[in-house]
Amino acid sequence: MTAPSTNDLTSNDLASNDLASRLQGLWLPLITPFRDGELDEASLRRLVRHYAAGPVDGFILAATSGEGMSLRAGELERLVTLTQSELAATRRHLPILLGLSGASTAKMLDALDETATWPIDGYLIASPYYIRPTQRGLVQHFTALADHASWPIVLYNIPYRTGVSLTNETLLQLAQHPNIVGMKDCGADRAQSIDLLARRPAGFRVLTGEDAEYHDALADGADGAILLSAHLETAAFASLRTLLAQGDRDGARTCWKELSRLTRLLFAEPSPAPAKYWLARNGLIDSAEVRLPMVEISAELAALLDEEIERRRPQLLRRA
Repeated sequence: MTAPSTNDLTSNDLASNDLASRLQGLWLPLITPFRDGELDEASLRRLVRHYAAGPVDGFILAATSGEGMSLRAGELERLVTLTQSELAATRRHLPILLGLSGASTAKMLDALDETATWPIDGYLIASPYYIRPTQRGLVQHFTALADHASWPIVLYNIPYRTGVSLTNETLLQLAQHPNIVGMKDCGADRAQSIDLLARRPAGFRVLTGEDAEYHDALADGADGAILLSAHLETAAFASLRTLLAQGDRDGARTCWKELSRLTRLLFAEPSPAPAKYWLARNGLIDSAEVRLPMVEISAELAALLDEEIERRRPQLLRRA
């Protein structure tokens, strides 16, 4: 059977193919800056300009790191619009995934309708939380969403937050859907991840979302990563992947030894509060504010982060 020509492909097929080709490398799950209880638009624009000028291959908006579940509907749309507007001003097109999550398939279908005309390239969608459906239920849920969505879907397997894990058999079944192009792997099970990488169909991308497993996941064959930690030392995170691709495993391990210290600090308390503190201290955002039930970091962690910032400052000055 010959592959369909471009003329035979629907616009949805073309979008899926384009996103799949770009779903690799280092993606940033952008934090959402707040100030005085509102979306901080000036800080958001500053963030987008800063990271668009660096070695980032795509943005995730309003996912876990972006406190997406705390955003009002109007804020969510404004977040997307401002990000895309600022990207256009930089003249660099980076793909954008919108994070969506919910426990009701019907409400998720409504959310897909509401966002169908937004300037995005796809969705990052987590498993339904709290309900803990069967694998058969997960297949039907994601199939219904993929059949309905105007943009391609990247699955988000994060069982320690949703209460249910997508098994590899389920993932392999869903990977056959033309509108499901990859997954963010936060399963925290290396053996399962290696098995999936070995059995996945061609073109189905796997990016790790476990910051602490970044080096190992790339060494095992993952296509890239979606890392909160890459808000800091972005170039070093990108460099680690380059070193592995070049076969310089010793260089990659040395690089990772330094970066892993950073990831431990950034997840010492609920994310993204530590990263927001760091970004505010370094002037990329105007406030480290988070929304309840998230709270600011403890004084003890703030002291450790301050210490790490000062330790790294000479390196940053040399690079500048």
